[in-house]
Amino acid sequence: MTERIHLDETDRRILALLQEDARRTIADIAARVNLSPAPVKRRVDRLEQLGAIAGYTVVLDHAKLGAEIDAFTEVRFDSEADVDDIVAGMAQRPEVREVFTTAGDPDALVRIRVDDVAHLKQVVNELRRSPNVTGTKSLIVLGRWGRPLRRRAAAEPS
Repeated sequence: MTERIHLDETDRRILALLQEDARRTIADIAARVNLSPAPVKRRVDRLEQLGAIAGYTVVLDHAKLGAEIDAFTEVRFDSEADVDDIVAGMAQRPEVREVFTTAGDPDALVRIRVDDVAHLKQVVNELRRSPNVTGTKSLIVLGRWGRPLRRRAAAEPS
């Protein structure tokens, strides 16, 4: 089990600011949390070392880059399947973005991003040919909604 990290309110505000914009400067964060840059830098370094910050990423607009279709494929496996082997096999496919193993039916939910429906068909057929796979069912995403990364406090400056 993962050990929880103790975070104070300043740590939480720093994390929220970085989630909002990971390219935000230490000086900007410091101004927003009412600290000087040096202690903010120490806190960010500590959060990285403890694993609270697992990495930084870029959010892409995939429609503009050509991979326009998101789909979820439910995957069912036979009783001989090893969960770690399943995930490792699927992770080899570049179209597979996430694999969620579940304690129920289906055995896994796979998020796939592809260029078009023909590409999706190809990827699903490859998944079906994987060892121990007994069935799939795919759902194409029509739209997406997600919770904002954080709620903005009423008194916080814009």
